[in-house]
Amino acid sequence: MAPLIIDEQTFKKILTGVMIVVLVILTFLILKPILLSSIFGLILAFISYPLYKKLLSALKNKTLSSLIICIVLILVIFLPLFLLTPMLVKQIFEIYTQLQKTDFITPLKEIFPNLLSSPEISRDLIVSINSFVSSLTSSFLNNFTEILLNSPIIFLHFVLILFVFFFGLRDGEKFIKYVQSISPLSKESEQKIFKQFKDITQSVIFGQIVVGLVQGILTGIGLFIFGVPNALTLTLLATFVGILPIIGPWLVWVPADIYLFLSGKTGSGVGLLIYGLIVVSLADNLIKPMIVSKRTKINSAIILVSMVGGLFMFGVLGIILGPLIISYLLLLLEFYKKRNTPSLLTENPK
Repeated sequence: MAPLIIDEQTFKKILTGVMIVVLVILTFLILKPILLSSIFGLILAFISYPLYKKLLSALKNKTLSSLIICIVLILVIFLPLFLLTPMLVKQIFEIYTQLQKTDFITPLKEIFPNLLSSPEISRDLIVSINSFVSSLTSSFLNNFTEILLNSPIIFLHFVLILFVFFFGLRDGEKFIKYVQSISPLSKESEQKIFKQFKDITQSVIFGQIVVGLVQGILTGIGLFIFGVPNALTLTLLATFVGILPIIGPWLVWVPADIYLFLSGKTGSGVGLLIYGLIVVSLADNLIKPMIVSKRTKINSAIILVSMVGGLFMFGVLGIILGPLIISYLLLLLEFYKKRNTPSLLTENPK
């Protein structure tokens, strides 16, 4: 067999390709510890970009406009977060203490008298409930302790988020142009796919995340108005479930409303019921169509599954990354299918 001979030009191309792959892998390893913080900063920049553009048109200065938006972000998000954290921790410990003292068996016996008539079943249920509550609270305490120990690192991540957010606003257009310049796609295909990427990102971030946050905050306002205990913690929980499709913040305000009725606070219970049905429930139907066009709507089942998978894979930020990654993959597969299907490449004559 004749020896394989590689000419100098081919060898240089292979060597260049290997070097690029090696450098990409090394770059990923370097950025891996701060990758999620960087992505979060870029997502915040994407959300704030319309406001940045309006400010830029008035000030005509990219750096100043980006700096002002950064200051607004600190005042609106990070400052309340630091101020409310002690109150949130206090409420969580109050819930923990209350759970330890709560008698779960007596109400269950009243609801299911025949099921819990046996002492053995009651004893096993008590052990199971106590074990679950202890496990849940123990997990929280361990996580809370870990957060306190890692507070300097968390602070550095906050600084990094602000850093990426600032430059994402100021130099975002340059980055997009650079990505377009190295894209192997034709200009027409490139414009189409970038537009669809933008539509998908807006659909996930604004249509699901931002609307969920608004619903969670509206739920929290109702909980404070009608005197539900530990409203701050419940608001945080309502915001989280509000982001999830199909589920929604009703999972928080409905049990809270039942609690008000059982506690004898009928007026507050009726008020929260009306508030939840009108303000919270209709917010999704009123706000989402205003900020997301129907053509960019993504199937709720895909969003829910990808959110749960993203949560397990990336943590809290995976709630955003999961749907984006899955949606981008489906978009690229659809684009590939259209490019390789001749019937789809030509328009039907009218």
